[in-house]
Formats: sequence, C-alpha cells, structure tokens
Amino acid sequence: MAAGTLYLIPTTLGESALSLVIPEEVRRIAAALSVFVAENPKTARQFLKLLEPATPLQDIQIFTLDKHTRPEQLEQFLQPALSGKDIGLVSEAGCPAVADPGALLVRLAHKKRIRVAPLVGPSSILLALMASGMNGQAFAFHGYIPIQKAERCKRITELEKESASRNQTQIFIEAPYRNQPLLEDIVQTCEPGTELCIATDLTLATEQIETRTIGAWRKNLPDINKKPTIFLLYRPRAK
Repeated sequence: MAAGTLYLIPTTLGESALSLVIPEEVRRIAAALSVFVAENPKTARQFLKLLEPATPLQDIQIFTLDKHTRPEQLEQFLQPALSGKDIGLVSEAGCPAVADPGALLVRLAHKKRIRVAPLVGPSSILLALMASGMNGQAFAFHGYIPIQKAERCKRITELEKESASRNQTQIFIEAPYRNQPLLEDIVQTCEPGTELCIATDLTLATEQIETRTIGAWRKNLPDINKKPTIFLLYRPRAK
C-alpha cells in the first residue's frame, strides 16, 4: 500500500480574512483531511472550522505536537500516513515547521519515505523581510534570542557585527509579552546608524511595518507590547 501525504498547511497570522492569506486550493485540500498534527488542538479546531471541513469537527483526529511531545510519539502521529491516509500539519500561526516543533515530524516523514507537500500561505518572516527594504539576498533567521538582559544584549551585539561583516539581514522574534523590553535593549545596544525594521500584526488590519535607523528609533519608540512582531536588524557596511 502506498503511503499517504503529509501536507504542511499554513494558517492565518491572526484574525484576518481567510480568503486574504489562504488560497482556495489550499483550503480545499485541508478541508478534505480528517487527521491532523498541531501544537494546540483547540486553536487548530478553530482554524479548521473556517475551512468548512468535509468531516465533522468532533470526528477529526488531532495529534498534539508541542514541547512536551516525546520523540517516540512522532511514530504514532505518522501511522495514518503509513497506512495510506493523507494527514495535515498545522502551525499556531503561519507556516508549519518554521520556528515550530512540526519540523521534527517533517524530518521523520522523510526518513519514512512519506511524501511531504508544503502548501502556499503566509510566512511572517518572509513578509517582514519583503517589506523591510533590507538585504533580501543574504539573511538569517535566528528564532528567539536570550531572555536574560545581559545575554540578550550580548547576542544583539553579535548579530549587529555579523550583519556588518556578512552584509546580511538578521531576523529574530520574541514572545509578544516580552517585545517591549527586547526593543528597548536593541535601541540601547546598537549603533545609531544600524537599521531596525519592526513588523507588527502582519496581514491584520492593525499591521505596521517601519524601518528606521537606531538613532531615529531612540527618539520615538512604538508600543508593541503583546503584539506579534518580527525584528529585522541590518548594519550597512562602512564605506
């Protein structure tokens, strides 16, 4: 029996219109599935409801893949696919397996010779990079940086130096409730001529994307507390 397909299904980045960010063909494929893997089954069901699934919500099977999931459980999650059934992997927001525990499942699917099919949808990281005006030819995504102030400031300095030496855009994120302290450390730590893009609430009605030098940001810091944000740092090479 041929194995099923693991579909990587992007979700909305917030309460934005489904038609704005999820193509109809993606909606159609996802709506036909009855087995999913998600970080949070509750929010996954809320998203699936918007898709108008062919299977009643209460009959849809959702495996939980989060930081508490044991490696041996991943085998169980892929059993439906090994039995010939298509399954879907969804993230909490945006593209699965990018800054997301779903990457572990995708890795195992390849080892099991299960077809992996990424579907089109919003990526907050790429949307922010597109809109930043920074170097899109060379960039690096670092995920979360340290929480403790001393370690965080050290890491910010390292990223700034790396940007200058490699002519590379540095991209990172933080839990929304820790955004403001991170922003304050960035503007206090970096050189005045370094550029910082703050991309907040992407694809939502409240979306704000702005690139300024650190010197300019110091004069007027925005309030981004509890707002999903992507940070992009770029240090132009000295001429």
